[in-house]
Amino acid sequence: MNHVNKTLYIPLCGKAYVSQKKKILTDPTAEQIWEKEGFFLKGKSSSKWLAYYMGMRAAVFDSWLRAKMAEDAEAVILHIGCGLDSRNLRVGAKGHLWYDVDFPEVIAERRKYYEETERYHMMESDAREKKWILALPEKERAIIVMEGVSMYMTSSELQELLASLNRHFSSVKILMDCYTQFAARATKYKNPINDVGVNRVYGLDAPEMLADKTGLSFVKEHDMTPEQMICELEGAERFIFRHVFGGKLSKRMYRMFEYKG
Repeated sequence: MNHVNKTLYIPLCGKAYVSQKKKILTDPTAEQIWEKEGFFLKGKSSSKWLAYYMGMRAAVFDSWLRAKMAEDAEAVILHIGCGLDSRNLRVGAKGHLWYDVDFPEVIAERRKYYEETERYHMMESDAREKKWILALPEKERAIIVMEGVSMYMTSSELQELLASLNRHFSSVKILMDCYTQFAARATKYKNPINDVGVNRVYGLDAPEMLADKTGLSFVKEHDMTPEQMICELEGAERFIFRHVFGGKLSKRMYRMFEYKG
């Protein structure tokens, strides 16, 4: 895998860690895959603090997705940049038509652990290309999660992807996480993804501007480190995470935006 694709091991490690600790997120599949893969992570990419952050981020995405799925039993689900994530299993998506999308080499790895069904499919593509979107059902309603994706796209690439999705479906609901521009600038000096060879990413500070350029409407910003999840930590860990990794400091680096179209 190239350096960007190797970043998938960071959230996988985090989800496996919190699941083993029985905190924040239950993900036995992540535990099993991580144990078998044994990919070596060094430095901050393997820290428990990042694991807690990755677990919380995933749990917030899951909670939002479950709610949207409950509102629309017929919507198509897209998980763009799926990596080795077991989100389709965690949220219990048996009735919805679901597509997991990632680079061919990632999907090849994913096929070792997941099997397609009549309702669940894996698509091999660079998300920035349009042909995979054209292969999806047209004029359907779509619920889309983009976790750990936007920061690897330029502003124009991200705008074109979102605009293409908005044009293809009759309606879309999208949740995505983004680096701030400050975080993007700081990445070349200090970021866990540096540990797998990545030092070039992109940030977004104005969610309303992105909406204007894609035909979407900005709905709201979500908290990636909600207090109820921080409270699952104990003692000093809870205090440190709340004051060092959560709240306003977190938002200076990392944000989560919801759109609809």
